[in-house]
Amino acid sequence: MPTGLDLYLKAAESSASVVIRNYSTSFGLASKLLAQPIRQHVENIYALVRVADEIVDGAAEEARTAGGTVAPAKSLGELEAETYRALTEQFSTNLVVHAFAHTANVTGFGRELIEPFFASMRMDLTEVEHDQESFELYVYGSAEVVGLMCLQAFLVGKTYTDADKEHMVAGARALGAAFQKVNFLRDLSADSDKLGRSYFPGIVPEELTEKQKRELVADIENDLKISARAMPLLPREARRAVAAAHLLFEELNVRIGNTPAAKVITSRISVPNTRKALILLKALIGVLPK
Repeated sequence: MPTGLDLYLKAAESSASVVIRNYSTSFGLASKLLAQPIRQHVENIYALVRVADEIVDGAAEEARTAGGTVAPAKSLGELEAETYRALTEQFSTNLVVHAFAHTANVTGFGRELIEPFFASMRMDLTEVEHDQESFELYVYGSAEVVGLMCLQAFLVGKTYTDADKEHMVAGARALGAAFQKVNFLRDLSADSDKLGRSYFPGIVPEELTEKQKRELVADIENDLKISARAMPLLPREARRAVAAAHLLFEELNVRIGNTPAAKVITSRISVPNTRKALILLKALIGVLPK
């Protein structure tokens, strides 16, 4: 018979699942290929990441514009503190935090991955331009550590050699970096116009050249290749979903590469739903990226 804590966790995880359904398309579709309980852990991770992102980028700012008194830095600090408290107390009144802390404790990651994530989120509140060092720190904290959190969920109960683990860690970091860089490139103009940010060092979004675009696309291709080499090592319960996400972002990167730089600046490139369906089918039957 479920205990009160079991029921509370069920409600918390249901809340986390609602977040990914409302906010994610490509990632949400790929996550459906994950076996349980891995899928739920990934949804728990995504939900906290999404809430933090809304504090620094989305809903919080709109609330303030509408007359609210929200202070993003304060809200982000409170969310971070509540997350650490929940890791120790194994309970939070914030359902998304409760679900995330459960996943962190069960899968075995902690502040070593969570602190860099919140550090990157704080950078969004203060940094409008990046040099190479701050860019790499930002990408690590905002994306690579999320890949590492998901990897922890994939590997629960599994045994691997140190060498294989090292390859999978490199693959998870590279895939997270590729996702983030693709999003930066696709949203180049919007990030500059609406948020006043320029992520890529040395690039003025409104003046993106064809050469700069090709270099960025090639860098993303390299990250994707590193990720692809590690994919056969992943457990079957996770491999198809990771392959689907990889293939979807690879397709998006190719489409950006084939789009003139002038159009990349003015339009948001996407993958048509019919193409997404085909990619998911390929992942479902076991096709892996090369």
